[in-house]
Amino acid sequence: MRIGERTIDRTSPPYVIAELGVNHDGSPERLLDLVRAAAESRADAIKLQLFSAVDLLASSATLADYQSAAGEQDPHAMLSRLEMPLEDARRAIELAHDLGLHAIATVFDLPLLPHAERLPLDAYKTASPDLVHKPLLDALVASNKPLIVSTGAADRDEVVRALEWLATAHERLAVLQCVSCYPTPAEHAAVGAVEDLASMFPGPIGYSDHTSQVDTGALAVSLGARVLEKHLTLDRSLPGPDHAASIEPDEMAEYVRLCRVAFDGDWIADQDDVRLGPPTKYLLPIESDVRHVARRSIVASRDLDAGHVLSVDDLAFKRPAGGLEPWQSGLLLGRRLEIAIPRDRVLMPDDVLD
Repeated sequence: MRIGERTIDRTSPPYVIAELGVNHDGSPERLLDLVRAAAESRADAIKLQLFSAVDLLASSATLADYQSAAGEQDPHAMLSRLEMPLEDARRAIELAHDLGLHAIATVFDLPLLPHAERLPLDAYKTASPDLVHKPLLDALVASNKPLIVSTGAADRDEVVRALEWLATAHERLAVLQCVSCYPTPAEHAAVGAVEDLASMFPGPIGYSDHTSQVDTGALAVSLGARVLEKHLTLDRSLPGPDHAASIEPDEMAEYVRLCRVAFDGDWIADQDDVRLGPPTKYLLPIESDVRHVARRSIVASRDLDAGHVLSVDDLAFKRPAGGLEPWQSGLLLGRRLEIAIPRDRVLMPDDVLD
């Protein structure tokens, strides 16, 4: 694949993404400081998160355990506070380009994607819970931009199925092993699954790293990972949901350095390293919380009357999990509702007439 002028394949040097996420805490100034810190660390790219709380969360959405542990009390209030205005995103992207960084974004919401398309982004990346969100994956493929897909909180069969959906984009695709736990304990890092992903997909493989260690990326590189992602914060002690699972600028610089040392063959992995785990992709028990909270269900986009025939415009895809997943929308389209369904209520197979 290529991002900008950079070729990323299984023989290329590691490509390190500084995930800024929501560590800007709603501050445009802090967002730009994070971009500068990423450049000083010699990362290759920044990544932004673009979402609308209204489009992402159903009324039944809940907090993940790590968010509650960070002091958050309401998921809607939390994400509303952390939304990034598109103009703030544009300024961050332009600064990144001025500093020699690529700019990548995770666009969580289908309604937001046409607006994101007007930003000078270099690539898109999907969040792990959206591995089952086929409508979003299809829309991102249609953008013709390079695409990076994370596979946290997924089992092997779900990864294989998503790769089939993404078949037409394989030449501009990278796939990342990930454990969806924030932070990820070292003994559950499952870095060895990088090798299994490499057996499923011929393109570049990587690791989205939620551990607290600065050398986990180097371990992944030693197994063939060529795209690394690590959350960056200016101060790990700040209040907010993601700071505790992030590393600070000096640590990010060391993270990048060690990834490149490992690529040069000067960092040798300990085969007894607990972070390796089995060389297979599997769903870890510690991912169950995020899998439920952050995967999506098909919900009614508006109040729907009994007898209404469902169309694409009647469906939205929102957190949490528990109902039909987005890829199952074909089970509902063109079918008549047996009962009235209020806006945001999860749609189930029994809601439609045979």
